[in-house]
Amino acid sequence: MPTENAESPCSKLPSHQRQRESGDSLFFSVSALLRVPASILCAISLAACAPEKPRADLIFIQSAEPETIDPALASDQVSMRIATSLFEGLCRVTAEGKPEPGMAERWDISADKKTYTFHLRAGTAWTDGRPVSAQDFVESWQRVLTPETGADYANLMFIIRGARAFSEGQEKDFSKVGVTALDEKTLRVELENPTPYFIDLCSFVTLSPVSLKSIRQHDTAWIKPQNIVTNGAYLLEDWKLDDHIRLKKNPLYWDAANVKMKTVEVKPVQDANTALSYFHTGQCDLMMDKGMVPPSLTQKLKQQPWFHTGPFLGTWFIRINVTRPPFNDPRVRQAFALAVDKRRIVDKITQLGEPVANSMTPPGAGQNYQPPAGLTYDIKKAHELLSEAGFPGGKGFPRIEYLYIPLPIERSIAIELQSMWQETLGVTVNLTKQEQKVWLKSMRELDYHLCRSSWVGDYNDPSTFLDLFTQGNGQNRTGYASSAYDDFTAAAASEADTQRRNSLFQQAETLLTTTDAAVIPVYFYVGVQFYHSDRLSGVQGNLIDDHPFRCMSWK
Repeated sequence: MPTENAESPCSKLPSHQRQRESGDSLFFSVSALLRVPASILCAISLAACAPEKPRADLIFIQSAEPETIDPALASDQVSMRIATSLFEGLCRVTAEGKPEPGMAERWDISADKKTYTFHLRAGTAWTDGRPVSAQDFVESWQRVLTPETGADYANLMFIIRGARAFSEGQEKDFSKVGVTALDEKTLRVELENPTPYFIDLCSFVTLSPVSLKSIRQHDTAWIKPQNIVTNGAYLLEDWKLDDHIRLKKNPLYWDAANVKMKTVEVKPVQDANTALSYFHTGQCDLMMDKGMVPPSLTQKLKQQPWFHTGPFLGTWFIRINVTRPPFNDPRVRQAFALAVDKRRIVDKITQLGEPVANSMTPPGAGQNYQPPAGLTYDIKKAHELLSEAGFPGGKGFPRIEYLYIPLPIERSIAIELQSMWQETLGVTVNLTKQEQKVWLKSMRELDYHLCRSSWVGDYNDPSTFLDLFTQGNGQNRTGYASSAYDDFTAAAASEADTQRRNSLFQQAETLLTTTDAAVIPVYFYVGVQFYHSDRLSGVQGNLIDDHPFRCMSWK
């Protein structure tokens, strides 16, 4: 256990770090709370004082190792947290989750709201000293839209004139896409239709520029610490797989004077009890993953002053592989959805006051959008549909598989779902735990029957949830293909009238969650942050659950 006496190497730390590392008053309480053997806590605490390298200004724990830090390829929250620290787009996100000028200091919008002219800041530079240019954005966006890159988020750029045609191979000439470098510091972007959330998108990591020079020189090794060239608030100092990522303040960043955390260490810890032990013994300053709340401790944790919650645009749901029998029958999918007692899950397991979800889109997304009713718990109807599909009482139903990731809360939900489907439908569901990288791969390759999933809105609009399930979208990962659904979402994208636009989204969402039942929404997220608000500032709940390290500082 770290102490502040002269015999401890931790006593040589700066005073604000000693305060955060000192856990005298918490050590015994956490031992009782978590029932972790004292020997483990002691070993963890001694490790914190190891003199190999100075303690980072901020130590952050997240639940998994990033799959990638390439902005074009990052598609999960764990990866994006690192990528957005290293790379910055035309805009950046504030602590409140709002977009503000980033690499671009200002922009002009045409009268028809379809053409944006961005003026890049003077003095912005890559970490190799080369100026950040408008051409860097053109080339980086071309890379995202090039099919060979394999960017799951390429569809976000389809709002740009000609971007879809280029990405789908119908147009080979990128100069036909509405992205033009007018000069070294001026970028013109032409949209297909007026898009109210376009500036929000300009702060999203996929639209960040990368150094194509570095990529050409080092190929896939360009993201290694010794090779990577970045333009964000931080640079990559060290990356030891499954141990830590260490970020260092970028001295060439245009707003470096306002970045207070000079070093940030990100540690992947999958076990919630271990993560809480790190937090209590001062080896972690901040945690934000929802899965870091052990169900058995939720009620006690909710009473702690360092446990913070707040609503955000996020949905926990179950993906269904609609291409794999017996789930190629919508009646089977509907039966499984109707058999899920969602209230039981939020009351018994998650316990954070999460609203039950019968739609993919959370309430409050966009302008006055009201999601459709969706499917609710109905045992009788579930029995009828499964019988109609040829499996009365579950007879003859094949063994199927449900994938989940290795977090205590996910295991608890998986067991509860397994029990519900067995009790209600008479079917056997095998539970398969997979590490996050394997789980993501299984989803991409449609190598599953049922799979836990979640989605956090990239911007405040229904399209960030509903566009996922269009044909060709890299985030679809269900095999769902509906021309009617695609037509509704496409029509909504070009509709200027808010009421008619919302109606089109409602029709699309009814298809997705009710008629075709390609997904099973279960609950809407409540954000969770573990931190001492009397010491750490710049962390606050927001609708997109984005918390930039550059905004954080010690009081």
